Amino acid sequence: MRRPLHPEDVRLWSLVTATVRPHRNRPSPLSAPAPTLAPPAGGAGLILDPRDAGLRPGSAMTARKAALPAKTAAPDEIEPRRKRRISMSREPISARLDLHGLNHDQARSAVIAFIRRAHEDGSRAVLIITGKGAMGDGLLRRCTPEWLADPAIRPLIAGLSSAERHHGGEGALYVALKRRHR
Repeated sequence: MRRPLHPEDVRLWSLVTATVRPHRNRPSPLSAPAPTLAPPAGGAGLILDPRDAGLRPGSAMTARKAALPAKTAAPDEIEPRRKRRISMSREPISARLDLHGLNHDQARSAVIAFIRRAHEDGSRAVLIITGKGAMGDGLLRRCTPEWLADPAIRPLIAGLSSAERHHGGEGALYVALKRRHR
């Protein structure tokens, strides 16, 4: 839900936008018509969203977004039959990692080391227990798929999927590992 902007917010935003300079070889955002800061019809207040402000592609805002490095895609989902074999213990979960009690940095390094060690040991399926977080949307739960997309360990992973209820449900992930080359 968006809140209406106060006059002080508008003043601060104008100070910020005054410091923005266009990237070399790009048209100046000042050449485009300035976004209007008038309240929308209905008097609900100002909305400060680049899409609503009329910013066009090529403006300073979109140029910055384009300059950000693209995130590495998270590993693919585990094939349905393999996930079923893992969940029914026909393909054994050979290692488990519990991230409870770890902070972001500790958990990230633990996940990377765990995946490397499990792959070296010849494991084919592992379980990472992240927990759900206080409100069901915990930091470790959100970040673990991104960590598994790390280029250092991504080639070792065949897929990942949320665990079945008896293995931790939404607070855990099955990670299928690729075979170790001899």
